Amino acid sequence: MNVVLCGMMGSGKTTIGIKIAELTGRRWYDTDGVIADKHGKISDIFEYYGEAHFRKLETEVIRELAKKDNLVLSTGGGLVLKTENNTLLKQNGKIIFLRASLDTLAKRLKVDGTRPLLQTSTESIRDRLATLMKERSPIYESVADAVIDVDGKTPEENAKEIIAIAKAWEE
Repeated sequence: MNVVLCGMMGSGKTTIGIKIAELTGRRWYDTDGVIADKHGKISDIFEYYGEAHFRKLETEVIRELAKKDNLVLSTGGGLVLKTENNTLLKQNGKIIFLRASLDTLAKRLKVDGTRPLLQTSTESIRDRLATLMKERSPIYESVADAVIDVDGKTPEENAKEIIAIAKAWEE
């Protein structure tokens, strides 16, 4: 069984995913990282080919990774918005929504100039995040097998909570 982390950009999917892998010995993959390794910078993909092309690349990556077992997958913030991706992920995995408050996300992302969906808007980062959260949170919650509130906890605390949940699923 794979452990799949979903949630908004800045929720800690990468950091917590790495920590889970360190604590359990599972292999860790970041879907955005896999795409960047194969196709170049995410911001360039968005700029030159558009978001729809990027979403196709995400699905290609998930098709491959979902065939493997005992992984930790940190997904891009929009990956679970596509039903096909969720179907693939759930064939051999459980999805955990890392829920973070708007304050936490805004604080973490205020100095990050690498997020294409935050760069293409005339809104403030906080307002753009609020809009994305309103659109995405109900979807994250509906696809998730579990929800973890990450605010006020260290990555290690969140990772240990997820590991305990995953162990219970495997029993």
